[in-house]
Amino acid sequence: MKSPRPACRLLVLLGIGAGVLATPAFADCPEFVGSVDTPGSAGGVAVSGSYAYVADGTVGGLRVFDVTTPSTPVEVGSVDTPGSARRVAVSGDYAYVAENTGLRVIDVSTPSTPVEVGFVDTMPYAAYNVAVFGSYAFVGDCLGGLRVIDVSTPSAPVEVGFVDTPGCADGIAISGNYAYVADRVSGLRVIDVSTPSTPVEVGFIDTPDEAWEIAVSGSYAYVADHYSGVRVIDVSTPSTPVEVAFVDTPGRALGIATSGGYAYVADGADGGLRVIDVSTPSTPVEVGFFDTPNWAEDVTVAGGYVYLADLGAGLAVFLECGLVFTDGFESGDASAWSATVP
Repeated sequence: MKSPRPACRLLVLLGIGAGVLATPAFADCPEFVGSVDTPGSAGGVAVSGSYAYVADGTVGGLRVFDVTTPSTPVEVGSVDTPGSARRVAVSGDYAYVAENTGLRVIDVSTPSTPVEVGFVDTMPYAAYNVAVFGSYAFVGDCLGGLRVIDVSTPSAPVEVGFVDTPGCADGIAISGNYAYVADRVSGLRVIDVSTPSTPVEVGFIDTPDEAWEIAVSGSYAYVADHYSGVRVIDVSTPSTPVEVAFVDTPGRALGIATSGGYAYVADGADGGLRVIDVSTPSTPVEVGFFDTPNWAEDVTVAGGYVYLADLGAGLAVFLECGLVFTDGFESGDASAWSATVP
Protein backbone atom coordinates (compact mmCIF):
# COMPACT_ATOMS: atom_id res chain seq x y z
CA MET A 1 0.00 0.00 0.00
CA LYS A 2 2.92 2.31 -0.38
CA SER A 3 2.33 5.41 -2.45
CA PRO A 4 5.49 6.04 -4.49
CA ARG A 5 6.97 9.50 -4.14
CA PRO A 6 10.30 10.06 -5.92
CA ALA A 7 12.84 11.76 -3.70
CA CYS A 8 14.06 14.20 -6.30
CA ARG A 9 12.79 15.88 -9.45
CA LEU A 10 14.05 14.70 -12.82
CA LEU A 11 15.93 17.35 -14.76
CA VAL A 12 13.71 17.38 -17.77
CA LEU A 13 15.96 19.54 -19.89
CA LEU A 14 18.69 16.93 -19.69
CA GLY A 15 16.29 14.40 -21.14
CA ILE A 16 15.34 16.79 -23.90
CA GLY A 17 18.98 17.45 -24.72
CA ALA A 18 19.61 13.73 -25.00
CA GLY A 19 16.69 13.43 -27.38
CA VAL A 20 15.32 10.37 -25.62
CA LEU A 21 12.68 11.88 -23.37
CA ALA A 22 9.65 10.42 -25.04
CA THR A 23 9.02 8.20 -28.00
CA PRO A 24 5.48 7.08 -28.82
CA ALA A 25 4.82 3.47 -29.79
CA PHE A 26 3.00 4.46 -32.96
CA ALA A 27 3.21 7.58 -35.11
CA ASP A 28 -0.38 8.51 -34.36
CA CYS A 29 -1.28 8.13 -30.72
CA PRO A 30 -1.00 9.68 -28.20
CA GLU A 31 -0.11 13.06 -29.71
CA PHE A 32 1.81 15.31 -27.31
CA VAL A 33 0.53 18.90 -27.28
CA GLY A 34 2.17 20.79 -24.43
CA SER A 35 3.19 20.79 -20.77
CA VAL A 36 3.99 22.91 -17.74
CA ASP A 37 6.00 22.14 -14.62
CA THR A 38 4.65 22.44 -11.09
CA PRO A 39 6.56 23.24 -7.88
CA GLY A 40 5.45 20.09 -6.08
CA SER A 41 4.54 16.52 -7.01
CA ALA A 42 1.61 16.53 -9.43
CA GLY A 43 -0.46 13.58 -8.25
CA GLY A 44 -3.99 14.40 -9.38
CA VAL A 45 -5.69 16.33 -12.18
CA ALA A 46 -9.22 17.45 -12.97
CA VAL A 47 -10.49 19.70 -15.77
CA SER A 48 -13.51 21.98 -15.85
CA GLY A 49 -14.17 24.40 -18.68
CA SER A 50 -10.96 26.17 -19.65
CA TYR A 51 -9.07 25.29 -16.49
CA ALA A 52 -7.04 22.33 -15.26
CA TYR A 53 -6.69 21.77 -11.53
CA VAL A 54 -3.64 19.91 -10.23
CA ALA A 55 -3.25 18.39 -6.75
CA ASP A 56 0.45 19.07 -6.29
CA GLY A 57 1.53 17.21 -3.17
CA THR A 58 3.02 18.65 -0.02
CA VAL A 59 4.79 21.59 -1.62
CA GLY A 60 2.35 22.69 -4.30
CA GLY A 61 -1.16 22.43 -2.83
CA LEU A 62 -3.76 23.11 -5.53
CA ARG A 63 -2.53 24.70 -8.77
CA VAL A 64 -4.89 26.21 -11.34
CA PHE A 65 -3.95 26.35 -15.03
CA ASP A 66 -5.62 28.11 -17.92
CA VAL A 67 -5.74 25.54 -20.74
CA THR A 68 -7.67 27.65 -23.24
CA THR A 69 -4.67 27.02 -25.48
CA PRO A 70 -3.78 23.42 -24.55
CA SER A 71 -0.31 23.67 -26.09
CA THR A 72 0.63 26.41 -23.64
CA PRO A 73 -1.02 25.83 -20.24
CA VAL A 74 -0.46 28.81 -17.96
CA GLU A 75 -0.70 28.83 -14.19
CA VAL A 76 -3.14 31.52 -13.06
CA GLY A 77 -3.68 30.72 -9.40
CA SER A 78 -2.85 28.48 -6.47
CA VAL A 79 -3.74 27.82 -2.87
CA ASP A 80 -1.71 25.96 -0.29
CA THR A 81 -3.15 23.05 1.66
CA PRO A 82 -1.88 22.01 5.08
CA GLY A 83 -1.04 18.44 4.08
CA SER A 84 -0.22 16.57 0.89
CA ALA A 85 -2.73 17.19 -1.90
CA ARG A 86 -3.29 13.80 -3.53
CA ARG A 87 -6.33 14.00 -5.85
CA VAL A 88 -8.85 16.62 -6.93
CA ALA A 89 -12.40 16.73 -8.29
CA VAL A 90 -14.21 19.82 -9.58
CA SER A 91 -17.94 20.53 -9.58
CA GLY A 92 -19.40 23.93 -10.38
CA ASP A 93 -17.44 26.68 -8.66
CA TYR A 94 -15.67 24.37 -6.24
CA ALA A 95 -12.63 22.12 -6.23
CA TYR A 96 -12.54 19.25 -3.77
CA VAL A 97 -9.03 18.21 -2.74
CA ALA A 98 -8.29 14.88 -1.04
CA GLU A 99 -5.23 15.15 1.15
CA ASN A 100 -3.84 13.39 4.19
CA THR A 101 -5.72 15.67 6.61
CA GLY A 102 -9.10 15.14 4.97
CA LEU A 103 -11.24 16.88 2.34
CA ARG A 104 -10.57 20.53 1.50
CA VAL A 105 -13.28 22.53 -0.29
CA ILE A 106 -11.92 25.37 -2.40
CA ASP A 107 -13.88 28.13 -4.13
CA VAL A 108 -12.50 28.46 -7.68
CA SER A 109 -15.20 30.78 -9.04
CA THR A 110 -12.33 33.20 -9.64
CA PRO A 111 -9.60 30.82 -10.84
CA SER A 112 -6.83 33.36 -10.24
CA THR A 113 -7.69 33.57 -6.54
CA PRO A 114 -8.81 30.17 -5.25
CA VAL A 115 -9.87 30.27 -1.60
CA GLU A 116 -10.51 27.42 0.83
CA VAL A 117 -14.02 27.74 2.25
CA GLY A 118 -14.65 24.40 3.96
CA PHE A 119 -12.99 21.32 5.38
CA VAL A 120 -13.89 17.89 6.73
CA ASP A 121 -11.41 16.05 8.93
CA THR A 122 -11.11 12.36 8.09
CA MET A 123 -8.28 11.68 10.51
CA PRO A 124 -6.85 9.41 11.78
CA TYR A 125 -6.99 8.13 8.22
CA ALA A 126 -5.80 9.84 5.04
CA ALA A 127 -8.09 10.92 2.21
CA TYR A 128 -6.60 9.33 -0.89
CA ASN A 129 -9.19 10.17 -3.52
CA VAL A 130 -12.45 12.00 -4.15
CA ALA A 131 -15.37 11.96 -6.60
CA VAL A 132 -18.28 14.40 -6.62
CA PHE A 133 -21.80 13.57 -7.74
CA GLY A 134 -24.70 15.93 -7.18
CA SER A 135 -24.57 17.34 -3.66
CA TYR A 136 -22.20 14.70 -2.33
CA ALA A 137 -18.47 14.16 -2.26
CA PHE A 138 -17.35 10.56 -1.98
CA VAL A 139 -13.95 10.18 -0.34
CA GLY A 140 -11.69 7.15 -0.54
CA ASP A 141 -10.25 7.36 2.97
CA CYS A 142 -7.87 4.39 2.79
CA LEU A 143 -8.30 2.48 6.06
CA GLY A 144 -11.36 4.62 6.80
CA GLY A 145 -13.28 3.16 3.85
CA LEU A 146 -15.70 5.21 1.76
CA ARG A 147 -16.85 8.45 3.40
CA VAL A 148 -19.92 10.28 2.09
CA ILE A 149 -19.85 14.05 2.56
CA ASP A 150 -22.82 16.37 2.01
CA VAL A 151 -21.42 19.41 0.18
CA SER A 152 -24.73 21.11 -0.61
CA THR A 153 -23.35 23.96 1.49
CA PRO A 154 -19.68 23.96 0.44
CA SER A 155 -18.64 26.16 3.33
CA ALA A 156 -20.06 23.65 5.79
CA PRO A 157 -19.45 20.13 4.45
CA VAL A 158 -20.79 17.38 6.70
CA GLU A 159 -20.15 13.65 6.70
CA VAL A 160 -23.49 11.85 6.48
CA GLY A 161 -22.51 8.23 5.95
CA PHE A 162 -19.70 5.75 5.47
CA VAL A 163 -19.03 2.14 4.69
CA ASP A 164 -15.87 0.29 5.59
CA THR A 165 -13.90 -1.66 3.01
CA PRO A 166 -11.57 -4.55 3.84
CA GLY A 167 -8.38 -2.75 2.89
CA CYS A 168 -7.44 0.74 1.70
CA ALA A 169 -10.18 2.59 -0.22
CA ASP A 170 -8.62 4.66 -2.99
CA GLY A 171 -10.10 5.36 -6.44
CA ILE A 172 -13.82 6.09 -6.80
CA ALA A 173 -16.22 6.27 -9.73
CA ILE A 174 -19.91 7.08 -9.44
CA SER A 175 -22.40 5.71 -11.95
CA GLY A 176 -26.14 5.76 -11.36
CA ASN A 177 -26.89 4.64 -7.83
CA TYR A 178 -23.54 2.96 -7.32
CA ALA A 179 -20.10 3.93 -6.12
CA TYR A 180 -17.32 1.75 -7.50
CA VAL A 181 -14.36 1.75 -5.13
CA ALA A 182 -10.85 0.56 -5.91
CA ASP A 183 -9.56 -1.01 -2.70
CA ARG A 184 -5.82 -1.65 -2.69
CA VAL A 185 -6.20 -4.88 -0.72
CA SER A 186 -9.49 -6.35 -1.86
CA GLY A 187 -10.07 -5.21 -5.46
CA LEU A 188 -13.31 -3.67 -6.68
CA ARG A 189 -16.11 -2.99 -4.20
CA VAL A 190 -19.57 -2.03 -5.48
CA ILE A 191 -21.58 0.14 -3.09
CA ASP A 192 -25.20 1.20 -3.36
CA VAL A 193 -25.31 4.93 -2.58
CA SER A 194 -28.92 5.57 -3.58
CA THR A 195 -29.41 6.58 0.05
CA PRO A 196 -26.17 8.46 0.75
CA SER A 197 -26.60 8.34 4.51
CA THR A 198 -26.64 4.54 4.48
CA PRO A 199 -24.31 3.26 1.77
CA VAL A 200 -24.34 -0.53 1.45
CA GLU A 201 -21.90 -2.83 -0.29
CA VAL A 202 -23.75 -5.05 -2.75
CA GLY A 203 -20.96 -6.76 -4.66
CA PHE A 204 -17.21 -7.16 -5.06
CA ILE A 205 -14.51 -8.87 -7.06
CA ASP A 206 -10.91 -9.31 -6.05
CA THR A 207 -8.08 -8.32 -8.38
CA PRO A 208 -4.61 -9.87 -8.61
CA ASP A 209 -2.67 -6.90 -7.23
CA GLU A 210 -3.56 -3.50 -5.70
CA ALA A 211 -6.56 -1.68 -7.17
CA TRP A 212 -5.58 2.02 -7.21
CA GLU A 213 -8.00 3.75 -9.53
CA ILE A 214 -11.18 3.05 -11.47
CA ALA A 215 -13.21 4.39 -14.38
CA VAL A 216 -16.71 3.29 -15.33
CA SER A 217 -18.19 3.51 -18.82
CA GLY A 218 -21.51 1.92 -19.67
CA SER A 219 -21.65 -1.56 -18.21
CA TYR A 220 -17.92 -1.89 -17.62
CA ALA A 221 -15.50 -0.86 -14.91
CA TYR A 222 -11.83 -0.42 -15.75
CA VAL A 223 -9.50 -0.92 -12.80
CA ALA A 224 -5.91 0.29 -12.68
CA ASP A 225 -4.48 -2.61 -10.70
CA HIS A 226 -0.89 -1.52 -10.03
CA TYR A 227 1.43 -4.28 -11.23
CA SER A 228 -1.29 -6.33 -12.95
CA GLY A 229 -2.29 -3.65 -15.46
CA VAL A 230 -5.89 -2.88 -16.39
CA ARG A 231 -8.70 -5.24 -15.43
CA VAL A 232 -11.95 -5.00 -17.41
CA ILE A 233 -14.97 -5.91 -15.30
CA ASP A 234 -18.58 -6.33 -16.39
CA VAL A 235 -20.77 -4.53 -13.84
CA SER A 236 -24.07 -4.82 -15.69
CA THR A 237 -25.23 -6.76 -12.63
CA PRO A 238 -23.63 -4.74 -9.80
CA SER A 239 -24.10 -7.51 -7.25
CA THR A 240 -22.03 -9.94 -9.31
CA PRO A 241 -19.21 -8.13 -11.12
CA VAL A 242 -17.27 -10.39 -13.50
CA GLU A 243 -13.84 -9.84 -15.03
CA VAL A 244 -13.99 -10.29 -18.79
CA ALA A 245 -10.47 -9.29 -19.87
CA PHE A 246 -7.24 -7.62 -18.86
CA VAL A 247 -4.24 -5.90 -20.41
CA ASP A 248 -0.88 -5.96 -18.71
CA THR A 249 1.16 -2.76 -18.66
CA PRO A 250 4.93 -2.44 -18.19
CA GLY A 251 4.77 -0.05 -15.23
CA ARG A 252 2.49 0.47 -12.26
CA ALA A 253 -1.08 1.25 -13.30
CA LEU A 254 -2.02 4.13 -10.98
CA GLY A 255 -4.61 6.21 -12.80
CA ILE A 256 -7.18 5.58 -15.53
CA ALA A 257 -9.76 7.49 -17.57
CA THR A 258 -11.94 6.41 -20.48
CA SER A 259 -13.34 8.28 -23.47
CA GLY A 260 -14.43 7.45 -26.99
CA GLY A 261 -13.61 3.76 -26.82
CA TYR A 262 -10.14 4.28 -25.33
CA ALA A 263 -8.73 3.83 -21.84
CA TYR A 264 -5.85 6.12 -20.87
CA VAL A 265 -3.59 4.72 -18.17
CA ALA A 266 -1.10 6.60 -15.99
CA ASP A 267 1.44 3.80 -15.64
CA GLY A 268 4.05 5.02 -13.18
CA ALA A 269 7.77 5.40 -13.86
CA ASP A 270 8.21 2.58 -16.33
CA GLY A 271 5.01 2.86 -18.35
CA GLY A 272 4.23 6.55 -18.86
CA LEU A 273 0.90 7.11 -20.59
CA ARG A 274 -0.60 3.95 -22.13
CA VAL A 275 -3.54 3.98 -24.51
CA ILE A 276 -5.81 0.94 -24.74
CA ASP A 277 -8.59 0.40 -27.27
CA VAL A 278 -11.57 -0.83 -25.24
CA SER A 279 -14.21 -0.41 -27.93
CA THR A 280 -14.69 -4.18 -27.54
CA PRO A 281 -14.26 -4.56 -23.76
CA SER A 282 -13.71 -8.31 -23.94
CA THR A 283 -10.68 -7.85 -26.22
CA PRO A 284 -8.80 -4.73 -25.12
CA VAL A 285 -5.68 -3.90 -27.12
CA GLU A 286 -2.92 -1.39 -26.42
CA VAL A 287 -2.59 0.98 -29.38
CA GLY A 288 0.00 3.49 -28.21
CA PHE A 289 2.11 4.92 -25.42
CA PHE A 290 4.13 7.96 -24.46
CA ASP A 291 7.12 7.69 -22.15
CA THR A 292 6.85 10.48 -19.58
CA PRO A 293 9.80 12.09 -17.75
CA ASN A 294 9.15 10.78 -14.29
CA TRP A 295 6.14 9.12 -12.65
CA ALA A 296 2.77 9.16 -14.44
CA GLU A 297 0.26 9.30 -11.58
CA ASP A 298 -3.18 10.44 -12.75
CA VAL A 299 -5.06 11.14 -15.98
CA THR A 300 -8.33 12.67 -17.14
CA VAL A 301 -9.98 13.46 -20.47
CA ALA A 302 -11.91 16.62 -21.32
CA GLY A 303 -12.79 18.56 -24.46
CA GLY A 304 -10.83 16.35 -26.83
CA TYR A 305 -7.64 16.42 -24.77
CA VAL A 306 -5.93 14.07 -22.33
CA TYR A 307 -4.40 15.65 -19.22
CA LEU A 308 -1.68 13.75 -17.37
CA ALA A 309 -0.27 14.51 -13.91
CA ASP A 310 3.37 13.43 -13.62
CA LEU A 311 4.89 13.44 -10.12
CA GLY A 312 8.23 14.83 -11.25
CA ALA A 313 7.34 16.94 -14.28
CA GLY A 314 3.95 18.54 -13.72
CA LEU A 315 1.05 18.64 -16.17
CA ALA A 316 1.12 17.37 -19.76
CA VAL A 317 -1.54 17.64 -22.44
CA PHE A 318 -2.19 15.23 -25.32
CA LEU A 319 -4.70 15.15 -28.15
CA GLU A 320 -7.38 12.54 -27.53
CA CYS A 321 -6.63 9.44 -29.59
CA GLY A 322 -10.04 9.19 -31.22
CA LEU A 323 -9.41 12.58 -32.78
CA VAL A 324 -5.85 11.69 -33.76
CA PHE A 325 -6.86 8.53 -35.58
CA THR A 326 -9.82 10.22 -37.24
CA ASP A 327 -7.67 13.05 -38.58
CA GLY A 328 -4.69 10.84 -39.45
CA PHE A 329 -2.42 13.28 -37.67
CA GLU A 330 1.18 12.13 -37.23
CA SER A 331 3.01 12.70 -33.98
CA GLY A 332 6.62 12.05 -34.91
CA ASP A 333 9.11 12.69 -32.09
CA ALA A 334 7.38 14.33 -29.13
CA SER A 335 10.48 14.75 -27.03
CA ALA A 336 9.92 18.39 -26.04
CA TRP A 337 7.96 17.60 -22.86
CA SER A 338 8.55 20.99 -21.24
CA ALA A 339 8.82 23.05 -24.38
CA THR A 340 6.18 25.31 -25.87
CA VAL A 341 4.47 23.71 -28.84
CA PRO A 342 3.03 26.23 -31.33
